[in-house]
Amino acid sequence: MAATLRTVHPLISLDYNKIQEIATREQPKMIIAGASAYCRDMDFARFRQIADSVGALLLGDISHPAGLIAKGLMNDPIPHCHIVSTTTHKTLRGPRGGMIMMGKDFENPWGITTPKGEIRMMSALLDLAVFPGNQGGPLMHIIAAKAVAFGECLTDEFFRYAMQVQKNAKAMAEAFMKRDYHLISGGTDNHMMLIDLRNKNITGKEAENALVKAEITVNKNMVPFDDKSPFITSGIRIGTPAITSRGLVESDMETIVDLIDRVLMNHTDEAVLESVADEVNEMMSERPLFVF
Repeated sequence: MAATLRTVHPLISLDYNKIQEIATREQPKMIIAGASAYCRDMDFARFRQIADSVGALLLGDISHPAGLIAKGLMNDPIPHCHIVSTTTHKTLRGPRGGMIMMGKDFENPWGITTPKGEIRMMSALLDLAVFPGNQGGPLMHIIAAKAVAFGECLTDEFFRYAMQVQKNAKAMAEAFMKRDYHLISGGTDNHMMLIDLRNKNITGKEAENALVKAEITVNKNMVPFDDKSPFITSGIRIGTPAITSRGLVESDMETIVDLIDRVLMNHTDEAVLESVADEVNEMMSERPLFVF
């Protein structure tokens, strides 16, 4: 089986020299630059240098920051990665789905040929792998919804939304750090933050469950050097795209963090959880999920 290098521990700031050292030692066939809980920008150009040095393909997965990248607010992987994958929801704010992209096509490196003996282009192999290889029955309503989302992404309004997502995330991160919450990477460059709760004496699972009761949605998440299982975890992951879509701005982040802090510091007190839930519902009562 061809070796694949999962490039980094996805939860800490990247050490590109260390990644180069690992790649040189392991000689992977593919390097994947992407993560689901990484709060900083990625240097895809540096990743490409590392990949080229060992003859590896570079796959960039931008599922989380795709909307920010699309508006030029974070580094663009297309000029550097052989292949780029993304979801169409999250910061791109479309329907649930996925997308595989290539900036420049190239002959597949394994010498796979057509029945006529011609070298297949990499794009052809990707197309064959997706359909009918692994996926069939395209959903036309999802395709249409993607088109609407991509159209929205071209607008100035979406640019303002993307910038506000970042501003809200930075303001929220600062509010958490003021309350002595340990943020992985010491802050955020994108739309999310990962918080190590071990100094607060609460597990990720306990935090998630308490916050759900208080009408606040987060998810438990492992942190670097976690001493708890993936079913318990020591951390939580929080993002700002949804609340930004509902009209919240930087000045609201202090309020939100205060609500979260009250829940976490009183996570076994049902009266506190109920009180916070009432405040959340009151705060969001005039900020609907959908506007028709």
